[in-house]
Amino acid sequence: MSFSYRKLRFLVIIFFAFLISPLLFLPLNACKINSLEKVEETNEHMGTFVNIIVYSDEAAAHRAIDSAFDRIEEIEKIASIYDENSEISSLNKNGYLDNPSEELTELINKSLYYYNITDGSFDITVQPIIDLWSGGLWEESKEVQEEKIKEALSVVGSNKIIINKDRIEFGVKGMTITLGGIAKGYGIDEALKVIKDMGIKHALINAGGDIGTIGSKPDGEMWNVELKNPDENSQEKLPSFSFLNKAIATSGNYERYFDPDKEVHHIIDPSNGQSANKCISVTIITETCMEADALATSVFVMGSEDGLNLVESLDKVEVLIIDSERNIYKSSGLSDYLK
Repeated sequence: MSFSYRKLRFLVIIFFAFLISPLLFLPLNACKINSLEKVEETNEHMGTFVNIIVYSDEAAAHRAIDSAFDRIEEIEKIASIYDENSEISSLNKNGYLDNPSEELTELINKSLYYYNITDGSFDITVQPIIDLWSGGLWEESKEVQEEKIKEALSVVGSNKIIINKDRIEFGVKGMTITLGGIAKGYGIDEALKVIKDMGIKHALINAGGDIGTIGSKPDGEMWNVELKNPDENSQEKLPSFSFLNKAIATSGNYERYFDPDKEVHHIIDPSNGQSANKCISVTIITETCMEADALATSVFVMGSEDGLNLVESLDKVEVLIIDSERNIYKSSGLSDYLK
């Protein structure tokens, strides 16, 4: 009897061991996920609202978010034309800048790269044209508009920018630049680097529709982004995207206008000084937010045919284009990211 009792007790212990073992091992993963709190904060930077979401313990998340905003502020102090003390403001005022920061040099070098691969459709030297339109050129007659634009176009062209080891200068007097088509994406990338270096594995930054991510959500779910229909009167739902460790940016003619009739928007075609009119919306998905930012602007100016050809020639870049006739074009690999 004692042997049978011991045997029975042994079997009962084994049974409970099997019963309890899943409870010992599975919740460890679940507990780890549940211990990651979603912490988010929104501040105004780079001319828009910047929302940062971090999954971590609360104290670490707040440290990471604070450091990320600090990095974005550093980029602003370098690249914002609205800060009269920024490096770019000094460059625009004097026509040259000695001992530029690594960040400004990188931003301008990257801008020159996109200028070259887009045959000039991405051009940071359009600031004189933007100044005309924002200053009320739309109120002038067509003749006056054409005359002033022709004069301003004489100083437009990124090939007139000269970059040496310790100096950036303009080759033509009267040139000014804007980094509005690339600096926001660059700022997001730099902020994400800071967050990642602090050990965070799940994060998202959204700066006015330019979005960069680290990893996935803690449970492995991908980040989901819904594309806004540029036609407010349309009930048609546009595609939504799912991805991880990617960046997405959209350029559209429906956000910022210079005139009350909403005929002159902020994306300028450098070839003629007018608002680009071949597209309504362009969305780019790629590896970095800087590239997504720059290419969204580029393709918007280039139009569906040339823009699609450009994207297909680039590695790890996808696009969705809505042209001025509301036709939709998709690059060959975009389906990988459609929900």
